[in-house]
Amino acid sequence: MVFAPEQDGAVQVAGSDPEVHRLEHDTAGWREGPGHGCHRRHALPGLTVLDGHPARQRWPHYAPRAVSLGCSSVVALPLREHTRSIGALVLLSDGQSPLPSDMLALGQSMADFTAVVLRRAREADNSRARTSHLGRALATLIIIEQAKGIIATRFSLAPLDAFQIAFGGRLTAATGS
Repeated sequence: MVFAPEQDGAVQVAGSDPEVHRLEHDTAGWREGPGHGCHRRHALPGLTVLDGHPARQRWPHYAPRAVSLGCSSVVALPLREHTRSIGALVLLSDGQSPLPSDMLALGQSMADFTAVVLRRAREADNSRARTSHLGRALATLIIIEQAKGIIATRFSLAPLDAFQIAFGGRLTAATGS
């Protein structure tokens, strides 16, 4: 699977085994392969035979490496999010025959589900980041309120005046000293 949530963001990959993961990771750097093409064109390509001339010509790095892993064909299905593709689910096969249409439909359903899960994970990450920022702001606010209380008590001032003195630099003018 190739996942690229933003146009210029870092590409993330996952593979069913370490060699496939390494292949898909290298593919991101080469900017070639069925996942890259599917994601960029937003198209649903058909099954491609990897040891044929068209695949070797289109993917000079990817095709030979995939064949060396024992794969003979590949199909890439887009990870669709609304009107755009955020990546591709790459299905490597050791068979030459096309995948049945019901298997492609199942694969696309898995790709669509994966896209939803990835979107929800991004939303959760964003929510955690906002919560962290709000926590730091609250901690800062508590310190400000404590400082304001100390100044208000020490100089017998209203809270707003204490705030202006603490953060406006007018302690000398307010106290007459």
